[in-house]
Amino acid sequence: MANPTTRSRTMSAAARAAAKRAKRVEYLKRPEPPAPDSWEDPPAPSPETLEQDPDTLAEPEGSAPAPRSGRRLLTVVLGVLLVAALVAASLLGRQYAQGQHAESARSQALAAAKKAAPVVLSYDYRHLDQDFARARTLLNGHFKDQYGKTTRTVVGPTAKKYHGVVKATVPAASVASASPDKVTVLLFVNQVTQSTQVSGSRLDLNRVRMTMSRTSEGWKVSAVDAL
Repeated sequence: MANPTTRSRTMSAAARAAAKRAKRVEYLKRPEPPAPDSWEDPPAPSPETLEQDPDTLAEPEGSAPAPRSGRRLLTVVLGVLLVAALVAASLLGRQYAQGQHAESARSQALAAAKKAAPVVLSYDYRHLDQDFARARTLLNGHFKDQYGKTTRTVVGPTAKKYHGVVKATVPAASVASASPDKVTVLLFVNQVTQSTQVSGSRLDLNRVRMTMSRTSEGWKVSAVDAL
């Protein structure tokens, strides 16, 4: 008959062996983890997300401005600079044109004044009507009417009474101010006067300011002032 102690040891060894087999079977039955190739793909973006305008997406705080915004700003700056350049060029061109017109007016009006002064400031009692009529063709505006009235009521009767003869010459002249349509000329006028009231002849040295105005018929005298 077997020893009880030996029998107990044999049963214990059998139990441990059975437990090991059970654990091995349980381990083999455990499901294997999914292989890397079987991982699921990330979810596809929804249609709402795809329809959103990229420009309307909020940028993270502190992030750099989008390149498109930078291009827009550069376009605006270039447009402003272009407009400013065009305005400056237009103003410079206008000033240059005005300067050219004023310079042309200076020379034309000065020549017209030097030609008109001897006619307007001279007369001869023997042919007053012709002298005054010729002078009026060189006048303009209110001064033309004033000249006609003065020669008719004062100068003409006096010249006839005293046989007056006045001859004027212009030794020097210069432009005081000029604009494209109006020029002021300073003239040195020498007037030689003969009449029954004067023994021989008298020379008067005068300075005259003559205003010249541009008209459709050329430059005309619109004012004469003795200085």
